[in-house]
Amino acid sequence: MAFSDLREWLSFLENKSQLHRINAPVHWDEELGAVTRKALDQKLPALLFENIKDHQDTDCRRVFVSSLSNYDRVAWMLGLTEGTSAREIIQTVRERSKNPIKPLRVEEGPVKENIKLGKDIDLLKLPIPKWNPLDAGRYLMTFGGVVTKDPDTGIHNVGLYRCQVIDENTLGILMHPDKHHGRHFAKYAERNEPMPVALVLGWDQVLPFCAAAPYSHQVSEYDMMGAFRQRPVELIRCETIDLEVPASAEIVIEGFISTDPSDFVMEGPFGEFTGYYAGEKGLKPSIKVSCITYRNNPIFQGTLEGKPIVEDNVVESVNLSAYAWNTLDAMGIPDVTDVYCPLATGFGTNIRVQIKKGFQGHAKQVAAGLFAVQAGCFKNVIVVEEDIDIHDPIQVEWAFAYRVDAKEDGIVIFPGFPGSGLDPSTPPDIKDPHVHGRARWNRLLIDATRDWRFVPREQWAGHRYPPVVWYSDEMDQLTAKRWNEYGFKQKNEKS
Repeated sequence: MAFSDLREWLSFLENKSQLHRINAPVHWDEELGAVTRKALDQKLPALLFENIKDHQDTDCRRVFVSSLSNYDRVAWMLGLTEGTSAREIIQTVRERSKNPIKPLRVEEGPVKENIKLGKDIDLLKLPIPKWNPLDAGRYLMTFGGVVTKDPDTGIHNVGLYRCQVIDENTLGILMHPDKHHGRHFAKYAERNEPMPVALVLGWDQVLPFCAAAPYSHQVSEYDMMGAFRQRPVELIRCETIDLEVPASAEIVIEGFISTDPSDFVMEGPFGEFTGYYAGEKGLKPSIKVSCITYRNNPIFQGTLEGKPIVEDNVVESVNLSAYAWNTLDAMGIPDVTDVYCPLATGFGTNIRVQIKKGFQGHAKQVAAGLFAVQAGCFKNVIVVEEDIDIHDPIQVEWAFAYRVDAKEDGIVIFPGFPGSGLDPSTPPDIKDPHVHGRARWNRLLIDATRDWRFVPREQWAGHRYPPVVWYSDEMDQLTAKRWNEYGFKQKNEKS
């Protein structure tokens, strides 16, 4: 099932009792963020704020948050059923990502219902929140799509990069040289030209889902959105720049990013996905807004970053698990049977990998493969065998407790790898991207597989490691047959 726009998604959530409308007045300055935080902690439905202080009479009066803050909603976005397991969701993303669908171009769309140019441009008329107490200001693009285009290949990139409101028509944008929009920016700087950019807010939720994913620079996120919704994205040309955006988006902000350092503005800090204030205050590229288009009665969409669990953690859990699994397969690393990022944040991710161990050093090969991919993706890896359910933290803890000898290669440090400058554990003097290109990490492998230096023993029934305590196949069948006699109900029976 593909959702045609954000409004269809909201109707769907409401029918599922997974949308909570807040009609009481709520201030955009920290109060909205605090309400969102408490609702996330209590695992409440997605929130639609309909009465934002200072915005009761502006064209945009509503703010939508926490759209994909649990696995059921991610499953629904993909057209899967409620209760679909995280593993099945990850497998769906893995398979669909192998079959991208090109977008369609259209001439008309609801996002053109209102067009603001010149003196009519005013970002402060949008209900953009100041999410957290120490944020430098009001931030957007926490859950949308920043659209840029490679001037050489013409391939669109849609990423998720924070933007701070500076004034009515100026934004500061966080930019790292090795991110896709950073690479595009460098090419425009070589040409001594400003870079066109479009900020898309509110559409089918595959937009922020794909914007948060680590795809190759040779892949357009629009093609991947088509793959996940199993229907092409309908794109419409922007008014003032040579870019294309979803025709039924709620809001599109068009502009140019100056490549002249004299136009940079002070941006940051911001309460980031790491759960800490990161990306310190400093000079960042600025966006000069050239046009704002939006639907009638538009809905602003954003998300609260910060201490887990927040919406990004759920989205990136799926994205990075699927990406890691596909990457290991593409590298030819054998017998990977499951991959899961339980607390994914986009960078600094801890990841669990399940394998059918076939040789000594198998776990190291897995870790080396993951550490070789995009620089800031995977920080710490734990590898277990197929008898350990990596979605069950107790089983993973059990493997860590009784299959790891820290001295004998159970814990391996990979020093001096590139990392993320937003990781607060990285010393400030080694993470300026404009000085070092990348921050530096010491990455970690926990090999929680059974040690193959052990030899099979008779008292271990011929195994090379003490057997796990469990019932026999005979007792499994007997107890299953007699389960009702014991006074229990079978799994498929309703109580």
